[in-house]
Amino acid sequence: YYCIFSEVTEMDHGNLSCAICLEPFKVPVTIPCGHNFCYDCISKHWERGNGICCPSCRMTFNEKPPLNKNVNLSDLLENHECAESALGNVCSKREVGTCRQHNKSLELYCRTDRMCICCQCAIQECKPHDIVLIQDERKKQEVTLSKKNQELVRYIEGTTKSIEELKDNIAKTKVFLQQTSEWVNVKFCQLLKSMTEKQEAVQQFMQQEMEVVLTEAEGRLTILEERAEKLRENQKQIETIHTLPDIHFLREAQFVALPGIRNVPLNVSSDLQDTLTGVTGILSKISKLLLEDLEKAISVASGQESQGSPEDKQIVVASIPDPIGSSCSPVREGFRANYRKLSFNPDTANANIWLSKDSRQAKHKTSDPQNYPPNKARFENVWQVLCTEGLSGGQHYWEVEITKPWAYIGVAYDSIPRKGKGKDLILGLNEFSWSLHLSEKELCAWHAGRKEPVQIRPHYRRIGLLLNCHAGTLTYYGEGQTILHTFYNAFSQELYPAFWIGEGVSVTLCMP
Repeated sequence: YYCIFSEVTEMDHGNLSCAICLEPFKVPVTIPCGHNFCYDCISKHWERGNGICCPSCRMTFNEKPPLNKNVNLSDLLENHECAESALGNVCSKREVGTCRQHNKSLELYCRTDRMCICCQCAIQECKPHDIVLIQDERKKQEVTLSKKNQELVRYIEGTTKSIEELKDNIAKTKVFLQQTSEWVNVKFCQLLKSMTEKQEAVQQFMQQEMEVVLTEAEGRLTILEERAEKLRENQKQIETIHTLPDIHFLREAQFVALPGIRNVPLNVSSDLQDTLTGVTGILSKISKLLLEDLEKAISVASGQESQGSPEDKQIVVASIPDPIGSSCSPVREGFRANYRKLSFNPDTANANIWLSKDSRQAKHKTSDPQNYPPNKARFENVWQVLCTEGLSGGQHYWEVEITKPWAYIGVAYDSIPRKGKGKDLILGLNEFSWSLHLSEKELCAWHAGRKEPVQIRPHYRRIGLLLNCHAGTLTYYGEGQTILHTFYNAFSQELYPAFWIGEGVSVTLCMP
């Protein structure tokens, strides 16, 4: 203890000494330049006619500045003196401190200056200050310290309790997460096993149904072929009778009779489609749960906005171009590999649909019908047009820009009806096509005449479409990563991008 204090004393001695008397400060005061001196030393220095300047830095003052007591330096001196006193009386009874200025006992405490003082200090320098006995101030500070200690005890108890509670919650959370993880793994294993079993059962069922349907259809085909053969024989008989003389002709003509014609059903797949509707409907719901709802739940829980199936995640992560941007806006990188350059097929365009020379823009011009040549692929009475390119296998992405919301956008089989009249010829209102209807009031998804409202604002000029043939999905994108709607279907034929275009509306196939 002595060695440590000696080092501190030697180190601080210079900082606690007056530059004039070279003794420890007695009533230290600070002048405007920042240097400290004893009150008496600096006062006498200026009274000797040495000019009103700092003895240390020689800064000159126009008039004698006020001498303010340096309270912090006084506290430091007091602590220094107490330490020296304690060092000199380690093995003896502690002595009362002595005022260095007046050489009297420090029996009082100035609360204003926060320092111990003697009686003469109280009379000369601290007269207007709040002064109490040292013992009284000690009792007061002991009460204050006791209260602080009680607060610390309370804080420690509260913190200890919080630590234990947090540890308990961490342990419970670990158990919960472990149990949930095991439950999820078990459920996925059960689902995978069940899906495999059900896939085999459905495939077997479909094989049986196909054999039954095809056997029945082939039986009908045999009947029709036999009927055709008999009819051709009757036709030859009539031709032979025509060559006979009159008497023989009249006699033989009376015995010619036409065979009875019984209607044979020609539709092969309608009953099978009705039978399989329940199976495909359930599979569509399961696909939606796994590819959309579960993925969305995971994204929300993890604070991410990515949507779409795991298979499409590398695509969905990128951002969709601005829907109101130019048709030449760059395609985001995630879609570039699957982007398809499309063109409108002039052989399918309705007469009211005008096509640009590069077949990338289609516009409805009722007042100026086009003089297209007759073609069995042309839509006669509905304002529709297909693209030339058929899509099958893998993933395909394209974007279209619409001048105003009055159109149906989607895909169709090549077998979609082209002739006749009626709403069932419109894109999405039959079983051969799927579409998203854009209007001023709403967005609606259509297939097989069934309407499904889309709960998203309808004002989009630029729409992205992603067709995943393997997954059986057709997804529409709006702004950013917004998914407007997704169709789930086991597509059985090649699909063609298709459009129904309202009056005055222009549709442009965007380039990558």
